[in-house]
Amino acid sequence: MLHPLDEYPVHQTPLPMSQAGTSDKNFYDRCYFNAHDRTGDVFVITGLGSYVNLGVIDAYATVKLGDVLHTVRLSGALGPDRMHQQVGPYRIEVIEPLQKLRIVCDADDHGVGFDLTWEGSFPAVEEEPHVINNGYRAILQSSRFAQMGSWTGEVRADGQTLAVEPSTWLGSRDRSWGIRPVGDADAPGRTADDAAAGGGGFWWLYVPLRFDDFQIIVIVQEKADGYRTLNDAKRVWADGRVEQLGWPQYDIRYRSGSRHPEHATLHLTDMAGKPVTVEIDTLGFVPLQLGSGYGDPDWAHGQWKGENWAESVVVDLTDPAVAPRIAFGNIDHVGHAWCDGAEGWGLFEHASIGAHAPTGFADLMSVAP
Repeated sequence: MLHPLDEYPVHQTPLPMSQAGTSDKNFYDRCYFNAHDRTGDVFVITGLGSYVNLGVIDAYATVKLGDVLHTVRLSGALGPDRMHQQVGPYRIEVIEPLQKLRIVCDADDHGVGFDLTWEGSFPAVEEEPHVINNGYRAILQSSRFAQMGSWTGEVRADGQTLAVEPSTWLGSRDRSWGIRPVGDADAPGRTADDAAAGGGGFWWLYVPLRFDDFQIIVIVQEKADGYRTLNDAKRVWADGRVEQLGWPQYDIRYRSGSRHPEHATLHLTDMAGKPVTVEIDTLGFVPLQLGSGYGDPDWAHGQWKGENWAESVVVDLTDPAVAPRIAFGNIDHVGHAWCDGAEGWGLFEHASIGAHAPTGFADLMSVAP
């Protein structure tokens, strides 16, 4: 099927632009945004994904107000024009590539709505490639870029309308594409059994932070024994200079009796060998598996739910039936940070599931003393 982009010399494969360069069902192209007012009481998490080999496009929007998550999730059939980023009442308009976008969610009848314009505060930066192999097969092979910025517009949820001013509302975003598990689970067989067996533990840290003069992005993924499978630390200046910050070391203070991170210290090193220290306090948080589709038992990104599908989900994080599930997933926290005297804000995304020797967790149910 031909696409308008086929008129331009931008091809990467001997295929029309409407087709992916692989037939793997798990090919995806997805974006993520967050927005907050620095208090941690209000936190917006949202994104849209296209899954060309599944013929699906979907989106989600979560608004945290206090301890309650209000989520709408939307799904439909992917049309022939992949530049048309819309599913139901949710759409993304690219005003200036890599700098300015508008995101509109008119799903008020499902409890969530907003009209938000993103303005990048620093240049978007490419992250290190992310690859995870499961024996014979690559289960994750993706590229991603990230950026810090500010927001203008309004957010609507739970009968409230919140004015969003760029002097207060900040956030981060990323866009990634490639291969990762999406849609329905693999059919029974050896590769499915191997994937289900797992590796005993999953430990992930993703910290994009904005300061007045620079943004810092740190990514660490480790196996149960601490072996690092992904390492990335960069400082990006307003003029576009990108400075590598070495091999991050971390100290995380977990709340006693839990794996909830209350404070973290990141020990980085600039390209001249000078230490760069970042201190982070965590504020309000959104567990991504409770509504947003990242490991949600009721809805997975890329899953076919039918044309024009939409549903709302409301989760009270203090509900005794919900609280025990919070720790078993990837959690986005608002981060309040300091770097060598400079104050900053951003995202502290963390997952600690199963064993992780460097932080002293021996098994799935281990918690901080």
